[in-house]
Amino acid sequence: MSFNIGLSGLYAANKQLDVTGNNIANVATTGFKSSRAEFEDVYSASKLGVGSKTIGNGVRLAAVSQQFGQGDVNNTGNVLDLGINGQGFFVLSDNGSLSYTRAGAFQTNKDNFVVTSDGVRLQGYAADENGKIIKGVLTDLKIDTSALAPKATSLIDQGINLNSSEKSIPLTRIEGTPPAPVPNLPFDPSLDTTYTKKFETPIYDSQGNQHVVQQYYRKTGDNQWSMYTLVDGRNPKDATQATPFVGTISFNADGSVKKMTGSESWTPPSTDFEVASNTFTLKGWVPSVYNATTKTWGPNGSEGNAAGMRLSMGSTTSYNTDTTRLSQSQDGYATGILSNLSIDSTGVMFASFSNQQSRAIGQVAIASFANEQGLEQMGGTRWKETFSSGIPGIDAPKTGTLGSISSNSLEASNVNLTQELVELIKAQSNYQANAKTISTQSTIMQTIIQMT
Repeated sequence: MSFNIGLSGLYAANKQLDVTGNNIANVATTGFKSSRAEFEDVYSASKLGVGSKTIGNGVRLAAVSQQFGQGDVNNTGNVLDLGINGQGFFVLSDNGSLSYTRAGAFQTNKDNFVVTSDGVRLQGYAADENGKIIKGVLTDLKIDTSALAPKATSLIDQGINLNSSEKSIPLTRIEGTPPAPVPNLPFDPSLDTTYTKKFETPIYDSQGNQHVVQQYYRKTGDNQWSMYTLVDGRNPKDATQATPFVGTISFNADGSVKKMTGSESWTPPSTDFEVASNTFTLKGWVPSVYNATTKTWGPNGSEGNAAGMRLSMGSTTSYNTDTTRLSQSQDGYATGILSNLSIDSTGVMFASFSNQQSRAIGQVAIASFANEQGLEQMGGTRWKETFSSGIPGIDAPKTGTLGSISSNSLEASNVNLTQELVELIKAQSNYQANAKTISTQSTIMQTIIQMT
């Protein structure tokens, strides 16, 4: 009996040494989770159970359990190095076969997919062309390095204050006998005496070519201003002409906008420069096509899209302070080349382009399990789902109890080297003690044999 008991102890001590040695060997393995050998005693029993005087039959290995405690997350400087702070696993796909890992050392392959060092693809959520994350369906994450297509300007939004104390440049003056109004200085963009202030806004056509909208403001009377608009110094509708689109802005006594009118109020009237809800529309500007030969916008030089480009003037004021543009934005941009990638704590991958645009191109997904101990180890610091682990709950980082993502970082092994070295000593002592049990039983057997 003692031989078997001692032998079981040797076997258990050997397994404890194996587990401890494996932990020590992986002390520097990214995302590694330490293991613990768990033992249970053994008793012989009959159908009616274990007797009160039964002596145990030794020990056996009950389980080798994983310790999924958090490892240190250390900075690496590589944007595709990802660490998880908290609960969860990265989801990997090898031709549709899913596995799970805490090792976040990723890179891109020749097709720009985000992969592990052995080519297994990281899973997440894709983004549409507007940067909106499409939740629900996992896909292979990919960093698209192709150029960002240009977008034609369709809206300019600006906030301008027109100084109410500026000197007026009336459109007409009173002359003759009897007195009668006669035309005053006509607007001329080359003569700064014919306007009060000039603002320029860069815009883009559908091919990414940059143009400039020039707006000239002229105070024509008390609380009354005229706005002359050109594109590249030419008429927005016909680039062969230098005649501007003209609008008027009148203000209340408190400096707020009273009324805005477009070219339809001028003589002769025109519908090329309309205004509604304090937004002017340049109907001649067709951002879809620019003909460099004829220097006109629109398909084959025609008027094309009647929607045109809008100038939002909703925050325009006239206070007794400098005439200045307080804010400005426009929604067009030139062709962009990927210049930078960043990943935030929710796993969203942001691409920045050379044209000052940025947008989400995907989001890392992470998985959690009801019973992490039920996961099956498969090597490569990865696990597979089993019946015991339950099905994975997959969602975006920081959703519910899921952890957050640290980009430019990797999670180190959670092995405590000092503790493992102590366990090594304990396992050695256990082995020696069980060997002593066998040695003692052998001595007793020799004594009995000599008695006979």
